Amino acid sequence: MEAGGERGLACPKTMDGKESNGIEAAEEAIPSCCLKAKACVPESDAKCHSTVVSGWFSQVQKSGKAAKGVYFNNPMWPGEAHSLKVEKVLFQGKSEYQEVLVFQSASYGKVLVLDGVVQLTEKDECAYQEMITHLPLCSIPSPRTVLVVGGGDGGVLREICRHSSVEHIDICEIDKLVIDVSKEYFPELAIGFEDPRVHLHVGDAVDFMQKVPAGRYDAIIVDSSDPVGPAELLMEKPFFETVAKALRPGGVLCNMAESMWLHTHLIEHMISVCQDIFRGSVHYAWTIVPTYPSGTIGFLLCSTEGPAVDFVHPVNPIEKLDKSPKHGRELKFYNSEMHSAAFSLPTFVRREVRLLRGVPAGKA
Repeated sequence: MEAGGERGLACPKTMDGKESNGIEAAEEAIPSCCLKAKACVPESDAKCHSTVVSGWFSQVQKSGKAAKGVYFNNPMWPGEAHSLKVEKVLFQGKSEYQEVLVFQSASYGKVLVLDGVVQLTEKDECAYQEMITHLPLCSIPSPRTVLVVGGGDGGVLREICRHSSVEHIDICEIDKLVIDVSKEYFPELAIGFEDPRVHLHVGDAVDFMQKVPAGRYDAIIVDSSDPVGPAELLMEKPFFETVAKALRPGGVLCNMAESMWLHTHLIEHMISVCQDIFRGSVHYAWTIVPTYPSGTIGFLLCSTEGPAVDFVHPVNPIEKLDKSPKHGRELKFYNSEMHSAAFSLPTFVRREVRLLRGVPAGKA
């Protein structure tokens, strides 16, 4: 789980270096394209860390004794800002890779933030964790071996563990601090690490994938953050090629695939790359997550050549799985109807994403 800035997608007034280098930044006027970011200023009594509202919140930079607010947008969603009222900062620290922050919000429970970008909140994490996990695992019969790339909060592990057919789960997370913080502040997600089927590998996913034997996994779930910084490599063709090689015939990949409201160009690029690599099928699905930019997030689902995979109609329906208390909690968002509905795409997406044109409704 890494975060950062994306070259080529940025508002030019926020990526020229003038608004991110201390004193000069504090003296710059707020760009007109970024005025939306002024919508919410941190409450003084919340004693917010300076990046509580950075990225798609807002960031305050100080110069000497005088403090001026400098508001800018994450380049993945220029011209937008979303604010959550901070009641209390619970943790702040920095690893080798990123800044990690946890705060108690007024309306979404505890919030995990990496480099100023919200990764999850207690209130709506279910919509992401459940969908990115069960869309692939419910599309194949009896998955046994699963790999999670990223996912250091443990939420995807929690969901995989609902599947009694799964015998072995590998997870490769680059940042141990994310794991440790999640275990302390988000135990309802990190419970996934407690399952004996889980095998943790702390390190770079690109290196890890190069060492995986061919055909090792039935399913691979890439729970990465936006394609920036270290995570940028997880959206490139060489990585997808190693993923395809690591899957058995008819194996499936589910990869986070950005917002259809903001990133149709990235979605088309990812689909194009994956169609060249995955000889089974390539589909795009989406879900609603209120605290993500635009309120939506997408998933790319791919299968390798072999037994056909019908992603739209789950052959391994969640309703038939074991519902014992060991899973920690009941499902809150995912069900078989939501599964099929996730592949129905708005007309504008089919129009803007060239590779989805002509795809029948519900078969994206």
